[in-house]
Amino acid sequence: MTKHEVVIAGAGPTGLMLAGELALAGVDVAIVERRESEGLAGLRAGGLHIRTIEVFDQRGIAERFLWEGHKALRAPFAHTPLDISDLPTRHSYFLALWQMHIERILAGWVGELGITVHRGASVTAFRQDEDGVDVELADAGLPDGRQLRAQYLVGCDGGRSIVRKTASIEFPGWDATASYLISEVETADEPEWGLRRGTHGISAIAKLDDGRARVVLHEERIMQGIEPTIDDVRNSLTGVYGTDFGLRSASQISRFTDMTRQAAQYRVGRVLLAGDAAHVHSPMGGQGLNLGVQDAVNLGWKLALVVQGKAPESLLDTYHAERHPVGARVLRNTMALTAMERSEDRIDALRAMMAELMQQDETRRRYFAMMSGLDVHYDMSNGDTSESHPLPGRRMPDLDVTIDGATLRVFSLLHEARAVLLNLSEPGTWDVSAWADRVKLVNAAYAGEWDLPVIGVVTAPKAVLIRPDGYVAWVADATAQGLDDAMSRWFGPPAAA
Repeated sequence: MTKHEVVIAGAGPTGLMLAGELALAGVDVAIVERRESEGLAGLRAGGLHIRTIEVFDQRGIAERFLWEGHKALRAPFAHTPLDISDLPTRHSYFLALWQMHIERILAGWVGELGITVHRGASVTAFRQDEDGVDVELADAGLPDGRQLRAQYLVGCDGGRSIVRKTASIEFPGWDATASYLISEVETADEPEWGLRRGTHGISAIAKLDDGRARVVLHEERIMQGIEPTIDDVRNSLTGVYGTDFGLRSASQISRFTDMTRQAAQYRVGRVLLAGDAAHVHSPMGGQGLNLGVQDAVNLGWKLALVVQGKAPESLLDTYHAERHPVGARVLRNTMALTAMERSEDRIDALRAMMAELMQQDETRRRYFAMMSGLDVHYDMSNGDTSESHPLPGRRMPDLDVTIDGATLRVFSLLHEARAVLLNLSEPGTWDVSAWADRVKLVNAAYAGEWDLPVIGVVTAPKAVLIRPDGYVAWVADATAQGLDDAMSRWFGPPAAA
């Protein structure tokens, strides 16, 4: 039986990101992926939102994606492009890049980290006990059988997750009300370019540089769970436009629906869920891939500390507590966006009213901060309602700081996926030696202004405790108390003297 500390089911963006996070922390992790080789059939997610780009920047790999993607300084609301270049981030743009390329780049990073990937294998069953999980595989090709042993199993195996079903985790939500096809096609006749909005949804045809067209087609029937074919594309073109425009070929065909569901629990014992295994929804707004990657970054460092015995198992409960509300809000957003795509007099009026409101700068910025994940705010109060500082629980801004005479960005301090206590006062003010194996102490000075546009200008802290996922766990304000409590809460008890 092959043993690993963590086994991940699924080598999509979520599984790959989680594997990378665990490997950076020194965890022995393996991925099980049913696809024989890298590569994704069909057109899925179309790009990266701001917070996901920031997450990649925190790990020092953002440039890999920026090199291949296209920066868009405007993002759509109800198909009206709006400016996002003034959001409070170094990455105030949407990066257009198809999921197949995102996966390829992440797989390259995972390969550099030496992570084991069992391709052509799939999880069929598992049994967990007090010490770990036995994972049964189909078509594994392993030298010592079709079974893996791990301390923890994480299901990143998509909306039809075998891990979620086997763990008997409920998946409540709403059934699909609409079905769509997306494909790249070649036609004999010039198609009708642009957007067509129908009673139940939209269809659109866009011209590609090579002369072909990319189509998004609303289907007359809900075809959930059925692999699409060129005949489906032809039938949908005819159903929407009255002609197939002389369809010659169709490639990269994918189908999606607006089914909306979320796992009732993200963890049962030694089994956890992330990405589409934990939540599925309409792709309107392009939030799914980004939500999954951010799940992985929240979970990775916590799981690593527990596996290594440095933090109690209860730390894993904060994964569900923090990410389930974020996922629920994304589900709500996508349901609203899907409803507004339909054509009916009352919905048309609602869409026009919302588009008018979005012309206001504050509304526009708040909306895109929400859509991109910039406004995520975790509860760091630990039951203490007296906490008044606005920064704990929010993402740490990528400020310029001076360290040993050199100017560096805060994100560069997070490349190792390790917590950082950023000391911005006199060296020696804070003692973190009892957590030195988990928290890196960095003495620095501000290289510029302290300004947080999302939550207003606040007094510059004297120190900031930054979690490996880039969120602030504690700040030294006027009272400067509670550092040891915050360290113990998030990174486990102090090491014995």
